[in-house]
Amino acid sequence: MHVQEWLDTVPAAAVYAVVGLVIGLESLGIPLPGEIVLVSAALMSSQHAGIDPVVLGTCATVGAVVGDSIGYAIGRKGGRPLLAWLGRKFPRHFSEGHVATAERSFEKWGMWAVFFGRFVALLRIFAGPLAGVLRMPYWKFLVANVLGGICWAGGTTAVIYYVGVVAESWLKKFSWLGLVAAVLIGLTSMLVLRRKAKKAQAAPRTAEEPEPVPAGE
Repeated sequence: MHVQEWLDTVPAAAVYAVVGLVIGLESLGIPLPGEIVLVSAALMSSQHAGIDPVVLGTCATVGAVVGDSIGYAIGRKGGRPLLAWLGRKFPRHFSEGHVATAERSFEKWGMWAVFFGRFVALLRIFAGPLAGVLRMPYWKFLVANVLGGICWAGGTTAVIYYVGVVAESWLKKFSWLGLVAAVLIGLTSMLVLRRKAKKAQAAPRTAEEPEPVPAGE
């Protein structure tokens, strides 16, 4: 079956639901491939007339914001015992070293850690629960959470959608080979964005910039 014909058989509502659910669960603190799911769905929207990229980006954003907020509430209630429990359940993602690294980022950067954490896989999983554990004021968390969710989910959807439009001729000519190539291009774009986000987060502060505010203040 031609790729375009196969894509046309996928219900749009199912795509929206899967994207929102996977990203929401990842943002809540469950290690899932939210970025890969979003990239794949955004590529599909460029080739599937029934999948609206605006609706897709909205669902991804809502999933990210709601998931992070639930994670924040769970972290605030569970405290550090929650991180210890997660470390036993998911030692690869919630090891003591990873928790310590994420905690240092939050203590140093506060709201910016939540915002830029949306672009970094490790911090994307930690952001909600750890902000709650560190008792970051919710209004600060919410502002950074919403802005980060919009920039990450909306930006990813827009970039990959236009990559898919450009790659349409490849898809028609090479079928699955073109699809794989387009996915690789999309993933490369996301890696570049993540690298820039990491550089921005690690950049030294200038003398004119105010000192970072701890998460709990």
